Amino acid sequence: QVQLVESGGGLVQAGGSLRLSCAASLRTFSDYTMGWFRQAPGKEREFVAAVSQNGGSTSYADSVKGRFTISRDNAKDTVYLQMSSLKSEDTALYYCAGRRRPELTTLPHTYTYWGQGTQVTVSS
Repeated sequence: QVQLVESGGGLVQAGGSLRLSCAASLRTFSDYTMGWFRQAPGKEREFVAAVSQNGGSTSYADSVKGRFTISRDNAKDTVYLQMSSLKSEDTALYYCAGRRRPELTTLPHTYTYWGQGTQVTVSS
């Protein structure tokens, strides 16, 4: 059974940092492009970042570029999102997602597997 389990969310002050993790039980984790998305109340799910199958390529939303870093450890079947200089507008439920294709896409419907999400709340 495929599972993606996020952790690391919480309450943090503006300007602070958090590190999200996503543990995957995909058959061959290294076959999957992995992404992070987020959804704030009343808003659509939006792309945050993606990392290629071997971790060599990354893509970021303009709103997080320079503040967030996506990475993966294929030996641990885990993808990470290091978030720094957090802002109140980063408050959302953060999801990780996987697709068994090499392209770094930003569209949610192009990802096959999803976690349940971890809440990030940034207080100003």
